[in-house]
Amino acid sequence: MSTNQRLYFIDAVRAFAILMMLQGHFIDTLLAPEYRDNSYTAYRVWSYFRGITAPTFFTISGLIFTYLLLKAKAKGTESQRMRKGINRGFMLIGIGYLLRMPFLSWLSGHFDTYFLVIDVLQIIGLSLIGIVGLYYLCFKNTTVFSVITLIVGAFIFVSEPWYRNLTLDSVPLVFSNYVSKANGSVFTFIPWFGYMAFGAYIATAFYRHLEKPNFKPATVSLFFLVGYILMEWSSHILFYLSKWTGIELFVQSADYNYLFSRLGDVFIYFAVFYGLERYLKPPLLLKIGQRTLSIYVIHFIIIYGSFTGFGLSQLIGKTLSPWQAVFGAALFLVVVCFISFYYVRTNAYVYGKLRQLVFKVKGLIGRWRHSS
Repeated sequence: MSTNQRLYFIDAVRAFAILMMLQGHFIDTLLAPEYRDNSYTAYRVWSYFRGITAPTFFTISGLIFTYLLLKAKAKGTESQRMRKGINRGFMLIGIGYLLRMPFLSWLSGHFDTYFLVIDVLQIIGLSLIGIVGLYYLCFKNTTVFSVITLIVGAFIFVSEPWYRNLTLDSVPLVFSNYVSKANGSVFTFIPWFGYMAFGAYIATAFYRHLEKPNFKPATVSLFFLVGYILMEWSSHILFYLSKWTGIELFVQSADYNYLFSRLGDVFIYFAVFYGLERYLKPPLLLKIGQRTLSIYVIHFIIIYGSFTGFGLSQLIGKTLSPWQAVFGAALFLVVVCFISFYYVRTNAYVYGKLRQLVFKVKGLIGRWRHSS
């Protein structure tokens, strides 16, 4: 296939996902408790669509990285792309920890383990490393890799009852927090790597079939169909699988089936954005999609008070009325994007500078070892 193909809908989905994440965090952090009631239609609708944001963000991240990896394979530069993915993964993990480090509290002599809780950046970083690992274990065979990512994603989702309430008291927090929410982790590697794996599988389909006639209308239709089946029928399918196979895990998964149903929502999003791709090429969307890391970091600092402990969550708290929250969220999106556009570099620039820093540290360590 041509390696020059660009999927603009990917940039649009990524931009939409990061904006949805920003408004979701703002409203969830500052809306007064008395308005958090599902009897309010507006709140119920907002809550439902907010629940789609993280699955969309993880799935599109897996799709983007894998698609670029496969394009690099066609150009003969996959080894560089794999190394870049591993480096980027470790950098995201480091930034994730850095954003939760309470430096002022440490300077005042107050220490706790809260900064070890795991959030979205650490899981995306570890998932990128996981995708590279799977690709390497598949001997860089795209067909085998495609099948394995589909199996891994499905297995992680079906086996959710096994790790739903997992606690690992005897394992150090720095490791257990990646798989258990018992100590406050917002995200864990499982089940969220499942969405990354499904995104990787979708990327292999695009890579193999993108230039075929009628690929786009067929794919849009397939996204809608599979999305509808996952949303409305996945629980029934799991239940009948349990009856046919006698495997209790299927019915346990069907009883609390949010993973497959949310994946169905993601597919519907993909169908809409891919179907409207020709209208989703304005520079603003592309610019937002190129700055997701800086946008995420800026919003985290403003809302949660990274480094200083003074953010909107501490200064305002859960005090806003619905209209205040809505208008505040709109203003918040504008401010964060403005700062990112005019005062912060692109993701590629940030990653490049971080790589340079890592290389310098490695060089210093190497010289220190040599001199000793």
